[in-house]
Amino acid sequence: MTFTLGPKARSAGYGLAAFDQIGSTNAEAMSRARDGERGPMWFVTTEQTAGRGRRQRAWIAPRGNLASSILEVTDVAPGVAATLGFAAGLSLESALQRLSIEANLRRAGAEPLRYGLKWPNDVMADGQKLAGILLEAEAVAGNRLAVIVGIGTNVIAAPEGTPTPATSLAALGVNVGAEEVFTALSEAWVEFRGIWDNGRGFAEIRRLWLERAFGLGERVAIQTGTATVEGAFDTIDETGCLIVRTAEGKRIPIAAGEVYFGAAASVGAA
Repeated sequence: MTFTLGPKARSAGYGLAAFDQIGSTNAEAMSRARDGERGPMWFVTTEQTAGRGRRQRAWIAPRGNLASSILEVTDVAPGVAATLGFAAGLSLESALQRLSIEANLRRAGAEPLRYGLKWPNDVMADGQKLAGILLEAEAVAGNRLAVIVGIGTNVIAAPEGTPTPATSLAALGVNVGAEEVFTALSEAWVEFRGIWDNGRGFAEIRRLWLERAFGLGERVAIQTGTATVEGAFDTIDETGCLIVRTAEGKRIPIAAGEVYFGAAASVGAA
């Protein structure tokens, strides 16, 4: 099976560059943007050898997993572009729900698979990390902004020894290939990218994201540099910051940090 765009993505004019193996789909997308590519265009592979996650962590996709990056060139400010990550999480969650129908039927009365969105950019399943999202942006000619949204999904295997325990679709009983995941993702991206609408629709994206938020209302600890903020995950605000409600009732906005929930919050705060 080969990578193909969904019909809505094809109709919307999305391009596709597929690779048997590549160092990093994000790096390839940014290189193309510097060379004049304006997209929108997907870069995908089932084997990535030099990918990166947040904070420069390695994100290696062994053959069979999905590494995908979408290049969008926009006229929005970087702060607005950053909220596109929430649309990306919704896109993947929606695609995975559609692909999990058969697996849920096989669960024979057990709780159906549900996917949660962990701030700022992870997709969770059964309390474990299934996918990660990384946004990168750079100014290009014409005073525009090239935004790369990298989405790495554990299809057949999950890394071990990660800060947050990881899982894969195969381990969850969802028997699909990376190519199927990508086609569904490319379709869902058209929908949620349209809702986001260069940031004008972030209020709706925010509402949909909060409906699927992992750990909402739970105890949370966020490491921001050398400081740790503890409290309850209250909401995300209109800019995408996580709002922590402390024991004293203060509401503290967090723009970036390592997030730990539940029992892991004690570890994160240690």
